[in-house]
Amino acid sequence: MYGEETKRLRKNLGQSQGSLFANCPVCYGYLMFRLPLQRTLPDKGLDLAGVSCVLFDLDGTLVDVDMNRFIPVYLQRLTARLGDLADPRALTAVIREAVYIMLNGSNGSQTMEQLLLNSLDGEFGIGADEYRQRLELFVEHDLPGLRPLVKGHPLARPLIETCLVNGWQPVLATNPIFPMAVVEARMQWGEIDGLPFQHVTAYETSRYCKPQAGYFHQLLDHLGTVAESCLMVGNDTEHDLAAAHVGIQTCLLTPWLIDRTNGHYQANWQGDHEELLGLFLDGSSVGL
Repeated sequence: MYGEETKRLRKNLGQSQGSLFANCPVCYGYLMFRLPLQRTLPDKGLDLAGVSCVLFDLDGTLVDVDMNRFIPVYLQRLTARLGDLADPRALTAVIREAVYIMLNGSNGSQTMEQLLLNSLDGEFGIGADEYRQRLELFVEHDLPGLRPLVKGHPLARPLIETCLVNGWQPVLATNPIFPMAVVEARMQWGEIDGLPFQHVTAYETSRYCKPQAGYFHQLLDHLGTVAESCLMVGNDTEHDLAAAHVGIQTCLLTPWLIDRTNGHYQANWQGDHEELLGLFLDGSSVGL
């Protein structure tokens, strides 16, 4: 069930078939709530003086969602909508394969949506129009059933509103493995809908996923800004802190920490939502 592109990536990365999807959120869920064994690197210090744009991750940052529960239900109900076109288990495997490529092997030649559509067409002959029609039905009738799995954070909205007061542009920089409609649903359930985000990433327009550098470069190009003017706020030591590789300062929110690096990570700052809100309200730098 694995395509040639995934086989190539697995060979290049030295991964066995059994470990292929170990870090894929659509396969086995995020490694939620796994705290680091030991911090090996100190925080670098945070300079807010030149910040004009704040990139916020969504899941585990602005909303509380256990992807180990969300993803299986999402896939089960989505593939059921396509059940007359292909076996749901086979569909799930192909979607997992496509997401693995999104996270690890995208070359920027196509959007994440196009990558998925090409996989479904190649494996099952499901065309783009047919899939989008079924997706609309899923969003209308099935997606609302996942609402109990997503909860907001009481300080999420104040964090974004404080950015606006400070003259900073808020951007929702979620990993674009989902359609915009699914992103917007989680925003609504987390009570951060209606806020004037400068941009929201989704699979229709994104050509890369975190932690690839291309994700951040594409975002910077779209925003017409430079890395030194941006701040990335997230809870994932690999996906979100990867922003530092292109020169973006990073804030690691720890209440729903995902540590994929066994404690070997470095942010400019880390703490909880209340502490971050205090920094934003004060507008000061830390640890420099």
